[in-house]
Amino acid sequence: MKLLSKFEQFYYKVKDNGWYFLFSIFCRISLAYAFIVAGIVKILDERFASGLSTLHPMGAYLEALHHTGYYYTFIGIAQVLAAILLLIPRTVALGALLYFPIIVNIWILSYAVRFEGSVITSPLMVMANLYLLVWNYDRLKYLLPLKNFPAHVLFRKPNKYNWKFPYLFVSGVIVVVVMAVAFAQYGHEVMPRNSMADCSDQFENTENEAAGRKFCGCIHEQGETLETCLANFERDKKNSG
Repeated sequence: MKLLSKFEQFYYKVKDNGWYFLFSIFCRISLAYAFIVAGIVKILDERFASGLSTLHPMGAYLEALHHTGYYYTFIGIAQVLAAILLLIPRTVALGALLYFPIIVNIWILSYAVRFEGSVITSPLMVMANLYLLVWNYDRLKYLLPLKNFPAHVLFRKPNKYNWKFPYLFVSGVIVVVVMAVAFAQYGHEVMPRNSMADCSDQFENTENEAAGRKFCGCIHEQGETLETCLANFERDKKNSG
């Protein structure tokens, strides 16, 4: 309980800082915009990322999802609803709760199929969503599986914010962004990319150029599963070595 009390003291100190408040506004607007755009596409019954080939792992998934009828529309409605709730100050906490499982699913999916279209943005959106959940801790704390909480009232916006610049926090944000970009670039030995040409470019002038071209053909020409193409790539690497 003492640890929780210390956290709450730190939490209310952070909430008094105007820079953290501005960052919460930025997260709300950015996340809302992303889901409004993606959700409207689904509500209008248009295929998301329509330019992506159906032979691509993500393209095949999105094509199948597009043909699920009202389930596809339901996802779009849920995304737009979460976005609207984030934009309304009184419903930010509810919006963050609704947003979280949707964006985590997108994040895991992006990593699973190695989709470069969201392999950077999706983890950053998850982190921004987590920030909003923590920012609204005073409203959500009673959902946590704890027996007792320090006595408190809901946070009230201060008459005057503290504008001490949070250098440590900003440094942490920069580190998270750099790590997300670095993992997208170097986290996987091979990526399907979005086209045959882009896929082949990653192997140009490397020792795995021949195996890489076969991998790209497996994805973009033969339409095999990512798992199968990766297994063939590893086999071709060993044979060429």
